[in-house]
Amino acid sequence: MSRLLNTLLRLFLIAILVAGLIAIWEQIRGSDMMSRFRRGDVTTQRAVLKEVTALGKLELVSYTFKDIVEHEQVNTFLPNANAVLIVEGQATGCVDLTRIKAEDIQTAGDSIIIQLPKPELCSWKINHDRSRVYDTRFSFLDQSQLVSDAYKEAERQIRQSALSGGILDQTRQNADRILKPLLERISGRKVRLTFQS
Repeated sequence: MSRLLNTLLRLFLIAILVAGLIAIWEQIRGSDMMSRFRRGDVTTQRAVLKEVTALGKLELVSYTFKDIVEHEQVNTFLPNANAVLIVEGQATGCVDLTRIKAEDIQTAGDSIIIQLPKPELCSWKINHDRSRVYDTRFSFLDQSQLVSDAYKEAERQIRQSALSGGILDQTRQNADRILKPLLERISGRKVRLTFQS
């Protein structure tokens, strides 16, 4: 009987010793103590040019949004997982000048009439440097997927907010405000801008 107690006592002490060593190792690993033993980092990169694209989109307006996004992942058996993000994003309105053809430019007396392509939302994105995860709840299995889905939803909302916020109308106004005086100075004529529908 005493032999069994001695064995159990030894196992218990070994378990406490192992748990203590693990705790100490985690403390050392999390602190800067291990950085004394590192010489530095070496990163190797080999970038390959994949594609060259000619751009002709004239960016005329940029909207910046700050938003709080709550995303819920509905589960069957587990409680629904939630992520709350504080997001900053940007949307840009532009006109694609590469789509202007010779027949889109007409003269009438001392005036030039230019028909521009309709304004478009040329980009919308989340600024990840200025965004952060505020809170997650019940993300037992895959927190990274929950946060990734929340960011995708936030990006979709940035696009929708820009469109409903009148970014295309503002692009039209800015094209008239910026391009018209420039073209009048260059041509020496009155310029009227219209847009394709």
